[in-house]
Amino acid sequence: MAKSKAKTNAMRLLDSENIPYKVQTYEISDGLIDGLSVAKKVGEDPKNVFKTLVTQGHSGEFFVFVVPVAEELNLKKAAATVGEKKVEMIHVKDIQKHTGYIRGGCSPIGMKKQYQTVIDASAQAIDHIIVSGGKKGLQIILEVNDLVKAADAELADITR
Repeated sequence: MAKSKAKTNAMRLLDSENIPYKVQTYEISDGLIDGLSVAKKVGEDPKNVFKTLVTQGHSGEFFVFVVPVAEELNLKKAAATVGEKKVEMIHVKDIQKHTGYIRGGCSPIGMKKQYQTVIDASAQAIDHIIVSGGKKGLQIILEVNDLVKAADAELADITR
């Protein structure tokens, strides 16, 4: 696997927690940075590759949901999981303001603020999980339990 020259916030956090991970890079010049394209580019089963979605609840609080790239977040299940009446996806233009990351490079690890994070329960059935490493063209591969620890996350059924 290719090594990244510069460490991202996600990588620095994993290093500080002594959590083992691997880095996988992929080409972004074709503009295909959606989850299914990334899974294909890194040669992984889409059930192992997860996307990071940022939402805002009825209360005004922000929440992070991590779901397989081929699945859709069920907003009702997601809201119930975090104790909200409803949650809505935030606008793409607001991702960096709230997380420190950009679309296509939003990692559930090392955001500029720790938000309540929920990983889809389907992750319990896989041996490793792949999430954004904190910038476009960079994925992090780690054990599911290590991601739960690093993101201070819980597991719940949140997909359709």
